[in-house]
Amino acid sequence: MNSKALLLAGVSVIIWGSTFAAISFSLKGGYSAGHLVLIRFLIASLIFCVIALLPGFRFKLPHKEDILKIGSLGVIGISVYHICATFGQLTVSAGTAGMLIGSTPIFTTIIAVLVLKERLGQMGWIGLGIGFTGILLISLGTGDPSAGVSPGVLLFLISALATSIFFVYQKPLFKKYNPIELTAYFTWAGTLPFLIFAPGLFDSIQNASLGANLSAVYVGIFPATIAYITWAVALSIGNASSVSTLLYAEPVIAILVAWIWLHELPTPLSIAGGVIAISGVLLVNIFGKKALLANPFKRMKSI
Repeated sequence: MNSKALLLAGVSVIIWGSTFAAISFSLKGGYSAGHLVLIRFLIASLIFCVIALLPGFRFKLPHKEDILKIGSLGVIGISVYHICATFGQLTVSAGTAGMLIGSTPIFTTIIAVLVLKERLGQMGWIGLGIGFTGILLISLGTGDPSAGVSPGVLLFLISALATSIFFVYQKPLFKKYNPIELTAYFTWAGTLPFLIFAPGLFDSIQNASLGANLSAVYVGIFPATIAYITWAVALSIGNASSVSTLLYAEPVIAILVAWIWLHELPTPLSIAGGVIAISGVLLVNIFGKKALLANPFKRMKSI
């Protein structure tokens, strides 16, 4: 694998792994979920505007035939993902959130089977079954046992599906646009729906603690901007399936950061579910790749 792609993808995964604890910190410090997701992507959009205006850096305007696709992916990969993930953290701990997002490769596999018409071998199906068993255990380990599964779990599963679609379908666009401009277009398109949360934003900023505001700025600059850029560059220069395997480390980083920063850990049942889910994903990609998907992007030219 391209060493530069590996390094850049690793940076993205480390930053993204820290996001869940940072979001929890801001939510506990006075931000509403809607205001937090809006402020972080207003920051990210502003940064991309500055980049676009830098001397010697010209953004290529999207081709007419790509506008709908770029806009749709921005809404799915940015708007849907981050609304569900941020509101999901109102009822799900940071570490558990990281493990649920770690199920993303499972949904990527399903997309490959249903949309790309890839075939999944016997071991692949077994791996999927193990993966979903792990997700079930993670879900059962959240919230109050007497109240059932936390509502945030469903939101995080929607987030995982959204980011799977986003990662799969953005790959062909790298042949037409450089990673930074493409990420900027996704960010701008995905930020527009967040404006629904604009009322009361300034009051939320003023009433939040200093730590919550600093954490909001952090998630706007690093996870929402820098990590997306480094990931897009890694995806454009490296093998997509190899780059994506680094996402398996994200739940571990999320748990460690939440433990150090927030002094919280997922329940033992959720941790066991996370280990089982990741094991299922690895089973699909190691033993099921012959029949499926070590590289689900190989057939994207036709899409």
